[in-house]
This record gives sequence, structure tokens and C-alpha cells, in this order.
Amino acid sequence: MSENKNKVLLFYPPGFLFQRGEDRCQQNIKDASAEAMRACNDLGYGAAILLRKGYEVKLRDYQTEGASMEDLERDMADFRPDLIMMSITNTTIFDDLKLLKSIKEKYGPVVVIKGALFYDPEREMLDMLDLECVDYMIGGEVDFAIGEIADVALRGEGNVDDILSVLYRGSDGKFVRTKFHEWNEDLDSRPFPARELMNNALYVRPDTNEPMATIQTSRGCPSACVFCLTPVISGKCVRFRSPQNVMDELTECYNVHGIRNFFFKADTFTINAAWVKEMCTLMINSPLHGKIAFTANSRVNPLTKETLELMKEAGCFMVAFGFESGSDEMLKTLKKGTTVEMNLRAAKWCHEVGLPFWGFYVIGFPWETKEHILATKKMIMQQKPDFIEVKMALPFYGTELYKAAKEMDLLAESPLGSDFFHSALRGTKYLSQEEVEKLRKKILLGFYLRPGYILGKMGECVKHPSIFGNYVKYGFKMLGSFIR
Repeated sequence: MSENKNKVLLFYPPGFLFQRGEDRCQQNIKDASAEAMRACNDLGYGAAILLRKGYEVKLRDYQTEGASMEDLERDMADFRPDLIMMSITNTTIFDDLKLLKSIKEKYGPVVVIKGALFYDPEREMLDMLDLECVDYMIGGEVDFAIGEIADVALRGEGNVDDILSVLYRGSDGKFVRTKFHEWNEDLDSRPFPARELMNNALYVRPDTNEPMATIQTSRGCPSACVFCLTPVISGKCVRFRSPQNVMDELTECYNVHGIRNFFFKADTFTINAAWVKEMCTLMINSPLHGKIAFTANSRVNPLTKETLELMKEAGCFMVAFGFESGSDEMLKTLKKGTTVEMNLRAAKWCHEVGLPFWGFYVIGFPWETKEHILATKKMIMQQKPDFIEVKMALPFYGTELYKAAKEMDLLAESPLGSDFFHSALRGTKYLSQEEVEKLRKKILLGFYLRPGYILGKMGECVKHPSIFGNYVKYGFKMLGSFIR
């Protein structure tokens, strides 16, 4: 084993903020109404695995640090990594590859890119990309791949064909696929993200600006939503960590890193009521009860009021729902497995329990009419969420939505380079994209500029003055995004 072939740099590049650690959303933070950057857990997991194997690791989230290209250049010159890994997004991929090409030409490291786009990708999509500088593409779960890739590439150990869900450059220069659509089951065997290498102060709870860690509690989703990549990438069978393993990570975050706020990352945190009950009971009976708080994503089905009550008792300060649409016809077309009645019921339970909730909605699907979108607006006003985000449908490669949009000739351009606020669609069968964008603006402004909503939030600021500045910041941010 060569002693000078053991340095690895894991990073998000300098530039605008994106949720690069997400598989399905990779949100553009700049144009979101009130979104905060989440922790770089994909890098953290990768670092933990590599440290366990004895590699020297540097982790940098240049974009969230506000660092520059000069900072990245300095790290490359000083650290001289033998292997680098960058997390890619659908929106930034062309710029990301240009940057990696320049790094490869100057320093010659093994180049690994990780992203949802590379999960068993279509040949058509790969042919659009200049991948000359790339040696490996991770389409699946980074913590089950990066350590083995480093062993093969730097130490000549192991067999790359045994690594799940990657593409690697073969001896003839062409990319070879390993096995896709198989997943590792033992999530408890994974080390916790290497938070000692992460700048945890960068990732904050939006209302209080306190550090907030991301805790991955499960992977996979049994749903079949036509617009989502999660069941493709993580599988339709939900794989859970044991509640005690999650509790151990919470305890480490609190005792070692001083973090008391958490985002429980799961495609559907409440999908298994028995698991949620065991997890919340552990938290309630632990020394951390009353000292920590968390937020989580949920589905409106399955869901019970009792589950929401238990989550609140355990320390949940907000729950987020992907309501998507206020039209039963659209929900059925999207294969969401929910109804408007379920959406309204979940909102009603949150109000009764006293648990704030965030509503996420998507408009501009190929089959949508103006009436469908106005039904979503009506439902939002009935639900009265605490915060909302309205995104535009984005046809990711590999989804049913992409296939439908292509068949209906509604693609204005390739989905690559697009995001939820600058969609690749030309509109719907019935509306232009400009009309969809105007409806999105009308919904957001109509919701956030209601006198009753503003007065309610001002009342919260009187009770908790520390959140006033953040509410003002996000308010101006949202208004600014519509003025541009």
C-alpha cells in the first residue's frame, strides 16, 4: 500500500446554495420562499467511512461557507488529494463538470461524482454530458460506495463490480455499470456522519438560527408518485435504523457537538406508526427530553392524530407535508395515494394538537388546468399552514413525469440545468409556463401577505423576539425573488 495515496477531499463547490445532499429535491435555496441549508450529511457519511478505513480526509462545504474558487484552489494545492468527490445537482451539473475538468487537468486526482442523476441513468442523458474527467459516478447511497471506491482506486484492493449502484470507467474508457436496484439493509452498521469535520454552525433552524443537525432515520419509500426519484434510488421497501441507534446519534450530537435541534430526514417519517412510537418513547424517557427539538417530513396517509401528539410530546416543533395538490383528480393522476380530504384532515389534526406545519405544493404538471391550480390555492387557505412552498413540476430523468412530458411534447429543454423554480417544461396542456409562474406568485403572495397571517407572525415575535429578524429576512427574500 502506497503511503502517499490516501488523501481524499469531499466537497460542495463554491457558488449558489443548493441542497446537494438531497437525492430527490436538491433545492435551489436562493429562489425558495423560506428554506434553510441542511447539513452536508452525504459528505459526512462518506468522511466517516473513509476515516474508519484509515484515509486522511478533508471535508469542505464551500458554497455554504461562502468560500471562493480561490479557497478551493488553495486546498487542492496544499492538501493535494489523491481522490476527490463532489455532490452534483440536476441544476448545476454543467458548471460542476467544467470545474472538475479544470481540477483534473491541473492536479490529476481520481474524480468521483455523486448524485441522483447517476442512478442507472439513461444513455441519452449521459451522452449530453462531458464526462471525460470523471472516473466514478455514485448513483446510490454514498456510505455504501465511497470507501470501496477509494480502496479500489487508491489501494488496489477489492472489486469495483461488487459495489452497488455505481458507474466506473473501464479499461476501454467506456463506463461500466455495476448492479442497480439492490440495497444494503443494515443501516445501523453505518458510522454517524463525521461532524467533527463539518462546520455544524452553518446549518441552522430557520426560525431561531440555532445549529440544526440532519439525522437520517430511514431510507426508501413505498409510494409511486410520478414526479419523485426516491423509490427508484432508495427502493420501495423502507429500511429503518433502530430507534436506539438514532437515539445514540442524537446523544452524540448533544453531548459532543452541542447541537439541540434536529431535522429527521426520512422520505416519510410517519410511515410506520409503531416505529415512530418506539422512537418518540425513547426520546421522552431519555435525559435529553425537553432539551432537544426536531422537525420531520410526513405523509397525510398513513397518519393518526395520536402519532402527531406523541411527536409533539417528544419535542417536534414542526412537521412538513407534501400535500402537492388540492385536486383529487390531480392527486390520482400523480399516483400520490392521498385525497384532498386526507390533506385537510392532517391540517386539522395539526391545529388541534398545536403542532405547526409546513405545506409543500407542486403546480404545472402536464395534465393541470387553471382550475386544478386554483383548487390547490383554495385548499391552502383552508388548511392555514404556518409556512408554504409552491414548486413547479420538474421532469427528472427516470421518472414517469419525464416520460409523459416527452410524449406530450411539453419539454422546452433538457431537464438538466433546470430546477423547481425554472422548470424544463413549456407549460401544461392548457397553460403556458409563464401562466404557471404567475399563478405560483399569486398563491405565495396571497398566502404570506394576508393581514391575519402577518399579525399572527408578529404575535409570535412578541413572545419570541429572537425570531423577528429571521421572519423579516425571509419575507424580504421572498419578495425580492418576485421582483427580480
